[in-house]
Amino acid sequence: MSDVLDAVRKLVEAEQLGAVATVVVGPDLGANAVVDRDAGYVAGALPEPIAAEVLADAATLMDREQNRTLSYGEREVYIETLAPPPVLLIFGAGHVSQPLAVMARQVGFRVVVSDARPAWANEERFPDVDELVVGWPDKVLGDHELDRRTYVAVMSHDARFEDPIFPAVREAPVRYIGAMGSRRTHRARVERLRSAGWSEDEVSRIHAPIGLDIGAETPEEMALSILSEIIQVRYGRGTGLSLHGTDGRIHAQRGEEEGTS
Repeated sequence: MSDVLDAVRKLVEAEQLGAVATVVVGPDLGANAVVDRDAGYVAGALPEPIAAEVLADAATLMDREQNRTLSYGEREVYIETLAPPPVLLIFGAGHVSQPLAVMARQVGFRVVVSDARPAWANEERFPDVDELVVGWPDKVLGDHELDRRTYVAVMSHDARFEDPIFPAVREAPVRYIGAMGSRRTHRARVERLRSAGWSEDEVSRIHAPIGLDIGAETPEEMALSILSEIIQVRYGRGTGLSLHGTDGRIHAQRGEEEGTS
């Protein structure tokens, strides 16, 4: 048990994505193991007949930052994800970015706001963000690891500001890339990216126009639309449609996620 607790502590301290899998029903009740998303099993042990299957399911749940109890024959295993706080990089300190930063912190994101204009990127307008950077995007991109817990919101659709961002995130495993602007603005953006050699799959990673269609009008409503899309991407499910009038459970129950047992 001490090995398991030590492994959990190390994952949390290192802010590594991991999980704890515990047999909760059936033979080997109480057997558990700690899983590192990149390294696999790092402590403890699970019954050999189900170990590989649990590892595969744990990887899926870790990527979605979800917890589930899954069935493996006569055994049931509870998989609890240990996920470090996600990071939202907001490029552009406009009026929509203000409520977006507030809302994102309220739901657990670390928020970094960047803008080259000191009149916009200042503590009076963004008093509670985790980091406020006055400068061009490369100042942020050079100081932050762009990994699977990173979400990028490009809120300034000035090509001079946004063009340096896309090459940096092109091959990075960031979870979300959203870009502000009208459909016409995005068409021009896509043409620039295609001219730079971007494939259709690479272009399709960019959520633009950014946000879900909820009929938003005010900056606060637009921020809610954007954050809703980010959350949908974070957990890998949800239609964005109204729950009213739909059948079945509101939230997926154990074993109902695609790719799990």
